[in-house]
Amino acid sequence: MTKEQKNEVIEVLKGKFSQYNNFYVTDTESLTVEQVGKLRRACFNKQVELKVAKNTLIKKALESLDNEKYAGMYDSLHKVTALLFSENPKEPALIISSFRKESNGDKPVLKAAFINGDVYSGDNQLVALTKIRTKNELIGEVIGLLQSPAKRVLAGLLQHHEKQAGATAE
Repeated sequence: MTKEQKNEVIEVLKGKFSQYNNFYVTDTESLTVEQVGKLRRACFNKQVELKVAKNTLIKKALESLDNEKYAGMYDSLHKVTALLFSENPKEPALIISSFRKESNGDKPVLKAAFINGDVYSGDNQLVALTKIRTKNELIGEVIGLLQSPAKRVLAGLLQHHEKQAGATAE
């Protein structure tokens, strides 16, 4: 790879790291070409971008953007690395879990995840990451909580009104 090609890859990666607040670093070393293709399709279907790059280029891209912010990710940059970029913080975790279940395996391995500024290191974080609530889920819960008392008040008023109407009719 020429210096120019390396710089091109670094610029593409910088663009992705700037675009997404969430990315996963996985080890896809022992996956077959067929399995990697299947993983790519699963990612594509869920609007998750999968990029494979050399660890040194990934590190250079992260360092040039914000060395301190991404420092917790550097230890995960070894062996074969596939990056999963997503707007939804838990979608890559769900894809990895589903992929493992279908293939009865433990690959790809989660090396680390960067979720809205927080670093989750190690494959043991995968289950926790599948349970992260997305912004839309949290908003839905808050709306549900806000609607609940209003519904009870309306039901109470309606019941009271019906009783009043019944008493008047007698």
